[in-house]
Amino acid sequence: MSAEIKLQRIDNKFRKRQYEVNIRFPEFTCLCPMTSQPDFAEIIINYVPGDYLVELKSMKVYLNSYRDKGIFHEEAVNRIMDDFLEAISPVKAEITGNFHVRGGIYTVVRASHP
Repeated sequence: MSAEIKLQRIDNKFRKRQYEVNIRFPEFTCLCPMTSQPDFAEIIINYVPGDYLVELKSMKVYLNSYRDKGIFHEEAVNRIMDDFLEAISPVKAEITGNFHVRGGIYTVVRASHP
């Protein structure tokens, strides 16, 4: 994923102050790698920026790039975290994937840094 679409960053003009940014992406989709059936989720990103903020249009394009990818829920959330950390080096970050019910199972995956 990270080699195809890159997250862009912009300068944080308020880096002297700690504050939290909350991003909600309720239309995340990917494919089950076992069945190729679509999986739907809400991705929630909470972070305390350092020197940079994530540019939101690039975040939307990046998250939409998972639409045709066969990937497990746990891998998707952790890959998003890795790419997010690489792009903007936040002070703190938490990414949650709330995956919709499939086969009677509701899955929540949460990755945090540090």
